[in-house]
Amino acid sequence: MSESNKINRRAFLESTAVAATAGGVLASSPSSFAEEAAQTPTAESLVGTLYDTLNEQQKQSICFDWNHRDPKRGLLRTFVANNWNITKHEINDDFYSDEQRDLIQKIFEGIIHPDWHERYYQQLEDDAGGFGNEQSIAIFGTPNQGKYELVLTGRHMTLRCDGDSADHVAFGGPIFYGHAPEFNEGPNHTDNVFWSQAVEANKLYKMLDGRQQKEALLPRTPREQAVAFRGAQGEFPGLPVADMSADQKEHVQKVLGKLTEMYRTSDKDEAMECLSRQGGLDACSLAFFSDADIGKDGVWDNWRLEGPSFVWHYRGAPHVHVWVNVADSADVKTNA
Repeated sequence: MSESNKINRRAFLESTAVAATAGGVLASSPSSFAEEAAQTPTAESLVGTLYDTLNEQQKQSICFDWNHRDPKRGLLRTFVANNWNITKHEINDDFYSDEQRDLIQKIFEGIIHPDWHERYYQQLEDDAGGFGNEQSIAIFGTPNQGKYELVLTGRHMTLRCDGDSADHVAFGGPIFYGHAPEFNEGPNHTDNVFWSQAVEANKLYKMLDGRQQKEALLPRTPREQAVAFRGAQGEFPGLPVADMSADQKEHVQKVLGKLTEMYRTSDKDEAMECLSRQGGLDACSLAFFSDADIGKDGVWDNWRLEGPSFVWHYRGAPHVHVWVNVADSADVKTNA
């Protein structure tokens, strides 16, 4: 993490600690504690605060109508890629004031679960030289005046803060995360903050019997960008979760928990509600792919959990790329 980011983060953590201390003093007064909690800024409220600080030049550069379309990318609000900038001004440019950069960083931290802040900062340090470098934002719609969404992009990152403005989709639309401590990682993916997700999935593979493993293991990884919904009548690669035993299904739930644990509770809950509406995990299939087995160790680097309108595509070779697209119905059109 760069020195300036360490200072910004330290200031944020210190302010959080002060608030926590105050909360401890007021613990005996539930009403006071509730009032204090209600006053805690959310990522969405901070987007509104950020918007109010923008001057007209800034708004013209990074603010768009809700359904703005880009000639190359289509509906810009829902576009996703592994390495891109939604607007030209990086967060750490002089284009933004110190106050605005601090607000953007707090919005980012509001989207990510606190337990994952340090790991995400490590990813950003390794892949971009720290938070705000090679990253940009855009705001669609007008905060506090109808639908709105902030989109944060950069290398190995597309994140959204939508305040439930984007109907029927989780995470505000398709998202992406990845990490490359080394471009060509070894079989243990040393220092990759997201590799534990694949470790958990491979534990499940070892729980499968011979027939199940044969059905789950496929010879060729599909295009990582291919995360459009197939719908209820679609054919999903791999082993249907519905064909798994009770203990295997329990472990699929554990894998799913590992995939979603890095996001704030409201986004996790929305993703689980979307999954439930399409039939839950029993409507999904899990596939592993043998064509990119780093180290030829039988620990499958590439794998995919997919249902009618649920796609979590994990590409671990040569380093981690993960594409996520979740909605409550395949009728929802996303730019993925």
